[in-house]
Amino acid sequence: MKKLKVAILYYSSTGVNYQLAQWATEAAQSAETEVRRLKFRETAPQQAIEGNDAWKAFHNSEENKRETEASLDDLEWADVLIFSVPTRYGSVPSQVQSFIDTTGGLWFEGKLANKVVTAMTSAQNVHGGQETTLLSIYKTMMHWGAIPVAPGYTFQESFEVGGNPYGTSTQTDGTGKVLDDVKPGVEKQVKRAIEVAGWLQHGRNA
Repeated sequence: MKKLKVAILYYSSTGVNYQLAQWATEAAQSAETEVRRLKFRETAPQQAIEGNDAWKAFHNSEENKRETEASLDDLEWADVLIFSVPTRYGSVPSQVQSFIDTTGGLWFEGKLANKVVTAMTSAQNVHGGQETTLLSIYKTMMHWGAIPVAPGYTFQESFEVGGNPYGTSTQTDGTGKVLDDVKPGVEKQVKRAIEVAGWLQHGRNA
């Protein structure tokens, strides 16, 4: 069986979802997949970035500058899509939506169908829109014909970090810190998505 190809797509203004994406990368690599970690291009005006110390610090950091920006070719390449994005008023950030809005050609050609998708998110409040943000992502994926694979309650780690069945979510303090011990949940969620994608690949090739 050929190696599965995993694209970890994230947007991070202060570094929280960058951290989640790093943990997701480690989990995918340990599952012996081909992995690309990719950031959504920053589209916010410089004035907005400069007005937030944490945003400015991460945006200008060397680790952020080293990251590769996501492209439509990456979407077509991947078998598994793992999203990690913060919530913005209960939905995805505009940087993410701007990218999604360019995928019409791939969608029309059926090149986004049957990809396994799972998603993670963060917010400063316990009920800051995490669940609706994840559902917003999955709703788009359904239009693509992709296959959402949420963690549900299939592993104990889900309960230990709040029990969000749609995907791992964490609180932040606005300075780029992950306030919850979600790394085990990220690892289990990623490996579940890869496992399901493996079943699909095996069935298609049988």
